[in-house]
Amino acid sequence: MRAALWFLALFGMAVAVALFAGNNQGTITVFWPPYRIDLSLNLVVIVLALLFLTLHVALRALAALFAMPGHARRWRVQHQERAMHVELLEALSHLVAGRFIRARKAAEVVLERESALTRSGETLVYSGRLRALSHLLAAESAQSLQDKSAREAHFCKALEQASRPDALGNRDGLQLRAARWALEDHDAQTALQWLDEMPQGASRRTIALRLRLTASRMANKTQQALETARLLAKHRAFSEVAALGLLRGLSLELVLTAYDPDQLQAVWNQLEPAEREVPEVAMEASCRLLTLGGDVELARSWLLPIWLRMVAQPGALTDVQRVRLIRALESGFAVAAGVPEAPWLTRIESAQLANPGDATLQYLAGITCMRLQLWGKAQQLLKQSLPRLQDAGLERSAWQALAELAELRGDEVASMQAWKNAAKLAATRLV
Repeated sequence: MRAALWFLALFGMAVAVALFAGNNQGTITVFWPPYRIDLSLNLVVIVLALLFLTLHVALRALAALFAMPGHARRWRVQHQERAMHVELLEALSHLVAGRFIRARKAAEVVLERESALTRSGETLVYSGRLRALSHLLAAESAQSLQDKSAREAHFCKALEQASRPDALGNRDGLQLRAARWALEDHDAQTALQWLDEMPQGASRRTIALRLRLTASRMANKTQQALETARLLAKHRAFSEVAALGLLRGLSLELVLTAYDPDQLQAVWNQLEPAEREVPEVAMEASCRLLTLGGDVELARSWLLPIWLRMVAQPGALTDVQRVRLIRALESGFAVAAGVPEAPWLTRIESAQLANPGDATLQYLAGITCMRLQLWGKAQQLLKQSLPRLQDAGLERSAWQALAELAELRGDEVASMQAWKNAAKLAATRLV
């Protein structure tokens, strides 16, 4: 369609020229004393057109002639740029392929070519960024080769180049790499210093938070590690299961760092509500508070949400968690050395009556009755729970409680048999 339109336009121009020049009788007279020259108007128009075309071609030829040095210079610069880009790609490909010596050499070639180009008077608008990245690649290769002196030399030059206006965006990446190198060298303090020097926005990126988490755990800064893990979980850097496991582990570590009741209570207050309701965390904190001689009622209050969840949702806790909870409550009753509080008595009795087939609740109810000096009921509950107890530790404790009850009744035969059964379970566990 376009070709047909061009042909139509060409035919139209031919017709117009034929109409104009075919019957044109006009003349142009040039007086050059003593001469007179008569020229056809058509000839004058053709000559002027030829002169214009000749002049235009001549000017274009002169412009092309004078532009040849510039074209040659640009060709040389483009050739050097292409060569530098090829070497940079070579450095990257060698680095990811594990050929670190070749990667460092390729990065150094890029730096040499860029220096030669600069000495020739040509300056690239991205030269600072190119130098910074080349030095970073060389430093990364040196780190993989355990050549720390070369790594530091290239890294310092990369930082110097990153301070230039055309390479300011590379400084964050350099600091992250420096933090990672420090972690690889097991220097957690240096890694944290590099991360602390980063801008606030960059320090909250996922990769920076991951590095901070690793460095904090390596430096045994559990509180900082827990706060970082919370941010990572908020940013969905881990799966839900992994995040819960990580937060649980760090919370347990934080609880174990407390060495007196006041410190433990301060640690507990620093935990978020969701972390306090993790069964392992609540039970470990409660047992540690009792071990440190803290308030028994406070320890029980930390266990209350876990207890309520176990009673309301029978499958909410695993068997191990249920046994641990029973153990923690039993320890609280033992440390109190008195009659358990009325609210807990009501809770335990109600739970046992609501689930008469639960052996662990029967065991706890039996221990509670024993503390209340209801020895007959305690003996009955403990004997009923023994055949169905799945945990060897609870079974041994039940036999020990029965032995103590037999001693209180003066039944030495039953007491000896109970102690013997408890000893057998203890020996079996040791084996």
